[in-house]
Amino acid sequence: MTVRPGPAPTPVSDRPVPSRQGSPAASPASAAATAAPPLEPQLRRIGGTPLLDLSQLLPRGGALPGGGRVRVLGKAEMTNPGGSVKDRAALSMVLDAEARGTLTPGDPRRILDATSGNTGIAYAMIAAARGYGVTLCLPDNASLERKRILRAYGAELVITDPLEGTDGAILEARRLAEEAPRRYAYLDQYSNPANPAAHETGTGPEILRQAAAGAGAPAGSVGLTHFITGLGTSGTFMGVGRFLRREAPGVRLISVQPDGPLHGLEGMKHMESALVPPIYDPGLADEERWAGTEAAHAQARRLAREMGLLVGPSAAANAAAALVLGRELLAAGEPATVVTVLCDGAEKYLSESFWDEAETDAGTGGGEGA
Repeated sequence: MTVRPGPAPTPVSDRPVPSRQGSPAASPASAAATAAPPLEPQLRRIGGTPLLDLSQLLPRGGALPGGGRVRVLGKAEMTNPGGSVKDRAALSMVLDAEARGTLTPGDPRRILDATSGNTGIAYAMIAAARGYGVTLCLPDNASLERKRILRAYGAELVITDPLEGTDGAILEARRLAEEAPRRYAYLDQYSNPANPAAHETGTGPEILRQAAAGAGAPAGSVGLTHFITGLGTSGTFMGVGRFLRREAPGVRLISVQPDGPLHGLEGMKHMESALVPPIYDPGLADEERWAGTEAAHAQARRLAREMGLLVGPSAAANAAAALVLGRELLAAGEPATVVTVLCDGAEKYLSESFWDEAETDAGTGGGEGA
């Protein structure tokens, strides 16, 4: 079902994902959420995703002349059951809402949020499994595949102005929540602390463990030295970054944003021109970098054609930025292990025209825009 919104108002100024690999750190939300009903089998598959080696796209495969190595690794979040990193945050927020009594099984209230697509898909999958209705405010420029997946799960879509992007969807979700508080449970992924908590207690520990220079790592490898990923809600960067700042303070934290307010990187935010998520803390990053849409599209094609790895544009932007960083570290002769997040797969974007473009930059590792 698709609903067209009414006029938007004027803007006003952890539960951790259950891990298959150990117990999460304690947090207020996680303590409360222990009383939540058992998870359905498909939801227990969320998390525990593999770390893929992208280093073959570096010169000499990342090998340094002196025997050291630069590794670039991608956390393959498209292997979550809903197909993206957002499964973690959505499950965390739903379970947290259940623990707090905001949602209860059989509750007539519907889950409500704004989304560019992936969190919405995760909500819709989880809502279908746990018996909730879900209403999602979605910009009209979200890919056709995303809309079809959401409708397949039975979600009600409120389509918003594509020119307003996710900000327009956020304002519409706020309006609906204010008008009908008894109809909707507004989870608000941009403000909800259970969003970054999923990554602080799940994704971050997984990355630190998987990136260790132990058995299975190539000779000359070192442990995690850099974490670099893009900003949308900022939940992934904030949660992983807080965990690493506490447990591995020597790791350099690098955030990535689109290089301008008009871009084609669905799910990513240009913070200077957008509604800044309340969960975002700009002081956490040691460095900021910028991603160009065309460079990301070129990287997506290269990952598909040279590695057999189909990822979406924001995942490709992350990979591009990580590979640029990897080349810089190689040039400096500095052994390193760089980890980024492959947010989702390409199946939601196959109708996009950039896949058909001729590859004129076969050597790209992200280009100038990343």
